[in-house]
Amino acid sequence: MTTLTDRTIAALRTGHDDLTAFVSGLDGDGLARPSGSSEWTVAQVLSHLGSGAEIGLAALRSALAGDDAPGQEFNEAVWNRWNAKSPAEQAADFAGADAELVAAYESLDVGTRERLEIRLGFLPNPADVALVAGMRLNEAALHAWDVRIAFDPRAAVASDAVEALTDLYPGPLDFLVGFIGQPDALDPRQTTLRVETREPERTLGLTLGETVGFSRVTEPADIVLSAPAEAWLRLLTGRLDPRYTPGSVTVTGVTLDDLRQVFPGL
Repeated sequence: MTTLTDRTIAALRTGHDDLTAFVSGLDGDGLARPSGSSEWTVAQVLSHLGSGAEIGLAALRSALAGDDAPGQEFNEAVWNRWNAKSPAEQAADFAGADAELVAAYESLDVGTRERLEIRLGFLPNPADVALVAGMRLNEAALHAWDVRIAFDPRAAVASDAVEALTDLYPGPLDFLVGFIGQPDALDPRQTTLRVETREPERTLGLTLGETVGFSRVTEPADIVLSAPAEAWLRLLTGRLDPRYTPGSVTVTGVTLDDLRQVFPGL
């Protein structure tokens, strides 16, 4: 039986293979292009992914040894080292660091994937593999889009990542919506949002009150959003500006610009 964790790790593999192949063909001008991530070049996005892979691998190895993940001092040392690399080094070293992390996830047996606890300093409770691998997939898939959109205005988040993330967000990653959402962008009263996605087809409910959170689907809802799941994920992460919005996205109850303000990204 294929679990959500298995699907997440499989999507990490295809995402790694696709992005490293794409990056291998970039020259200095390509690496210097502005990316889809505000204020970062393509090389800086790759540096962020590479340093994140190194930090994530250290956390995973610590959990396998029964230890807490390395702390902030370790993380800052990693970031400083990656920031000091040249753009060409950031691109090349991203490929190696990400390959190690993906291979480490793939090496986990079924029991470990189900039972391993990863103690991260920024979470109050130990995380399981579904949560930590899901956070990495969210980061890797959306930043891969940031890289590709610098070269192709029709770029889309990889379909297998979309399939997994559409289920991860109302599941293990549900806390992220409360972290990134800005419900005060709308009327301060509690509002219900119904999200109907395609590819995959899902119906999701969210409540916009003091915070944003997933909830049961209400009938009728104050706001109804209908969109390809890929566009829904980019809206959640602040990447659905008008230039990159499919014509099939519709919303009732508020405007799409209103929802963009609720989900401005990080």
